[in-house]
Amino acid sequence: KLKSGCFLQHLHLDEVYCLLSVRNAVALAEYFQLLDIHRKNYLNDLQFYCFLCYVTDLNKDQIMLLFDLLDQNVRGRICFNEFYMVACTLLPHENHLEKQFIHQRAGSAFQLLDVDRDNMIDFNEFEAKKFLFNIQKEVKKIFKDVDISGDEQLNYREFKMFAVFCTDKQQQKEEGDHEQPPSRTSEL
Repeated sequence: KLKSGCFLQHLHLDEVYCLLSVRNAVALAEYFQLLDIHRKNYLNDLQFYCFLCYVTDLNKDQIMLLFDLLDQNVRGRICFNEFYMVACTLLPHENHLEKQFIHQRAGSAFQLLDVDRDNMIDFNEFEAKKFLFNIQKEVKKIFKDVDISGDEQLNYREFKMFAVFCTDKQQQKEEGDHEQPPSRTSEL
């Protein structure tokens, strides 16, 4: 969750695509340049850690796990594209668009979860990164429900099904929230 009053709260995602508008992407790029005090066009782990401590309530282990996930070339730094991905991962929580993000960015989300790059996500990989997608309950049940093959791993096709399931569940919840109980006068 983003901390109250932080810069990222002023950025908004397009609800359909879960991407920043051009104006917000430019603002994020300028913010990245401010954080890049060494002017190397990347952030090291300490800069990244301090930034996320300031803007989120993620703990140290979650922040460092996120850094490692983004630093796919294992150079100890992240560039703007990876920083942009962080913003597009954090902002859906703020705007209650987690399910849409998973659906629209299933490929990117799958890559984030697939740490060992074997094109499969096992339960440990799924559970360790559930905080990225605001999944808190029934993690094991969700995993088993979408593991159609029963091999205790999710391939991309199964993960994409999970993304569709999340979107459908979110839409059902929103539709239920908008329904109003009948008024007492209509019953009379």
